Amino acid sequence: MTNTIGAAAPTTVEREVRPFGFRDKLGYMFGDFGNDFTFILQSTFFMLFYTNVVGIHPGHVGTLLLVARIFDAFTDVAMGIIVDRFPNAKAGFKFKRWVKWIAIPVAIASALMYMSFVADFDSYAAKVVWMTATYFLWGSFCYSAINIPYGSMASVISANPDDRSHLSAWRSTGGNLANIVISSLLPLIVYVTNAAGVSVISGERMMWAAVVCSILAVFCYAGLYFLVEERVIENQDVPKQSVGLGKMLATVLSNRALLALIVAALVLLLAFMYVGGMLGYLFLEYFHDGRLQSPASFVALVPSLILIVLSPWLAKKFGKAEVGITVTFAAGVIFLVAYFLKIESAAVWISFYAVAMFCVNVFNFLIWAFITDVIDYQEVRTGHRDDGTVYAVYSWARKLGQALAGFLIGASLAWVGFDSEVASQGLAQPQSAVDGVYFLANVIPGVGLIVVSLALLFLYPLKKKTVDQNVAILASRRDATVV
Repeated sequence: MTNTIGAAAPTTVEREVRPFGFRDKLGYMFGDFGNDFTFILQSTFFMLFYTNVVGIHPGHVGTLLLVARIFDAFTDVAMGIIVDRFPNAKAGFKFKRWVKWIAIPVAIASALMYMSFVADFDSYAAKVVWMTATYFLWGSFCYSAINIPYGSMASVISANPDDRSHLSAWRSTGGNLANIVISSLLPLIVYVTNAAGVSVISGERMMWAAVVCSILAVFCYAGLYFLVEERVIENQDVPKQSVGLGKMLATVLSNRALLALIVAALVLLLAFMYVGGMLGYLFLEYFHDGRLQSPASFVALVPSLILIVLSPWLAKKFGKAEVGITVTFAAGVIFLVAYFLKIESAAVWISFYAVAMFCVNVFNFLIWAFITDVIDYQEVRTGHRDDGTVYAVYSWARKLGQALAGFLIGASLAWVGFDSEVASQGLAQPQSAVDGVYFLANVIPGVGLIVVSLALLFLYPLKKKTVDQNVAILASRRDATVV
């Protein structure tokens, strides 16, 4: 007789290793630190580099970002399936092994995207080919091959939802630390003033900054590999059931919580990455000093480091979804107010931006705990966790949001009259384009964040009470004993 709550034998168990603790949090933080030394670098400087240094039309760059992310619908999900099904002879290394194998290739691929000599190519087509090939190599192959296992890993480091909230907070802290380095320090290095007195981005400085970021990424991945333990593993006493790929994908895609989170994440990344990508244009064209991006990023990111303590407490007290609904709505309103005030002082706009980004970061510090709740929900529903596949589908949605942001930046810049040829020559843009940049940097993220809040409120089913119930069900299955 099995002592359980109306459930089959547990498909997962916990390894008897050292207890979850600070070492795991620190290691998991290093993982996103490493990821974002290439990811945030790309979202912040990739389009600027290719429009303002190489001279590529912004619409062409945006189209690349969109097409690549559609392609990632296949590579991300394929990677998730490989992670779930690739034989694993050593318990506790299902996800860590991929970090070991891919850390150096993803770093090299990232650096290749910012080679300054590409600007000297005589052929416009050759410039586009280099941009396209290196971007696909980094984003669609190498980054997917390390990010899918890394993100999936959180669900097996601990089965405790409070531990997972801490992991999410520490992961976001790692991302923020990389963001502080890239968004606050790099603008002071890569932006220079040319002979005409116009603030421009230096191609050579950008190249060497990218190389340094790649080296730092490898060291961070090493920290992840050596510090983290995978505790939740497959139960070897339960015979494995062969589930066809079609059936597995069908159950994943019928997961209501995953679909709702995909909607919220897609729009969130669209808004978040859009404002991040527009920031350089805003300070270069509207406030006439690209170096202002450094203090703006600093005041928007540094205060959020307190969220490593605050966000898990908020999640435990009020629930992750409930907190997310509140803060994303508030951030959206702040951006819209900033637009309607037509702020001319850089310091005042930066103040609005800092408050809005603090709200967004409250949600970002919890977002990775959302996906572990969804993976638990998948196991409750089907008896299979499908960690890698669930995370891959979710990751692709996030990357699609990033791509749509890149595509919209390129398309909307062209719509307001931004001229990449003028920018590559170090000349000022027409006033209509400058006003358009201010509109885009405020209204698009403002509306997007309000949509995220509404999606979480009306579509996402895993509010606090439901999450607690799912955790109790899975705990009862794992603790069940046969007598």
